[in-house]
Amino acid sequence: MGKGDGMPTERNCLHDNWNDLEGYYRYRFGEILDGRYEILAAHGKGVFSTVVRAKDLKARPGDPTEVAIKIIRNNDTMYKAGMEELVILKKLVAADPKDKRRCVHLISSFKYRNHLCLVFESLWMNLRGLQKKFGRNIGLSLDVVRLYAKQLFSALKHLKSCGVLHCDIKPDNILVNEAKDKLKLCVFGNAMFAGKNEITPYLVSRFYRAPEIILGLSYDHPMDIWSVGCCLFELYAGKVLFPGRSNNDMLRLHMELKGPFPKKMLRKGAFTYQHFDQDLNFLATEEDPVTKKAIRKLIVNIKPKDISSVISGDPGEELKMLAHFKDLMERIFVLDPLRRITVSQALEHPFITKK
Repeated sequence: MGKGDGMPTERNCLHDNWNDLEGYYRYRFGEILDGRYEILAAHGKGVFSTVVRAKDLKARPGDPTEVAIKIIRNNDTMYKAGMEELVILKKLVAADPKDKRRCVHLISSFKYRNHLCLVFESLWMNLRGLQKKFGRNIGLSLDVVRLYAKQLFSALKHLKSCGVLHCDIKPDNILVNEAKDKLKLCVFGNAMFAGKNEITPYLVSRFYRAPEIILGLSYDHPMDIWSVGCCLFELYAGKVLFPGRSNNDMLRLHMELKGPFPKKMLRKGAFTYQHFDQDLNFLATEEDPVTKKAIRKLIVNIKPKDISSVISGDPGEELKMLAHFKDLMERIFVLDPLRRITVSQALEHPFITKK
């Protein structure tokens, strides 16, 4: 796809004033983008873009009158990333014409003052905000978690059928409607097509990062399953399951829950020996309390916890449903991605089907 994708580049001697020093667009409330979208409110700001809420002045009957517009930062790197995101979004939309697959729906795209702009349906709140509003420190009910779990696995099924890895699933990147009964997976800025992708230990936000990423193994759809599991636990418990301060700390927390890594898995990792010695014993990186310098500490015989020790049911919770939830978590948090539950298996799990 050529640069601009057929969208003309606007040239104007004032265009430097349209951007701040980091290339973010300086929008104004009431400004009309592309002769159609009137900016109503700020929606957020990320590494790649600014998001605004806008009114569609040319909406046809039955179309949404409000949209969210992602205005990509004006530099070559961000533009290229935006175009790659656009390719993935178009593929997801083309494979879901009836908008049933729980991935945010791209409506259109355009170029405005040298910024690539992506237009989406406007949703109400992300799961991070929902958690703070309705379940701060205590979590949401198991019924709500089940409702959201089913929809998230439906989204993952759609991604898998399109050969797409999301690579950044976390509560911030999952949006719900105002009725709070439907969610959509959003923010595909880090998404990529499955295949031989670059090994990097910092893919996915840290708390939701699967162990195969940290160890430097090849990765595929199981990494997104792991991230969804982290989100579901967090929704239910009201706290982060693996709040590691570093990748090394994340591996320690993974093993404290699930026991030692299979040796076969460790031997394949490009970054294994940053965290393990030659005998594949774990080396925890800790801060010396006196010198404040990082020290390596050999840790052997890590005894895993039972999942029940981190998931305690609430009074009145259906015990059978709680047992199914714990079993689902056990099957998601399998250290070896090849043995982790698949999305098809997850959709057939009794926690989801209620059988």
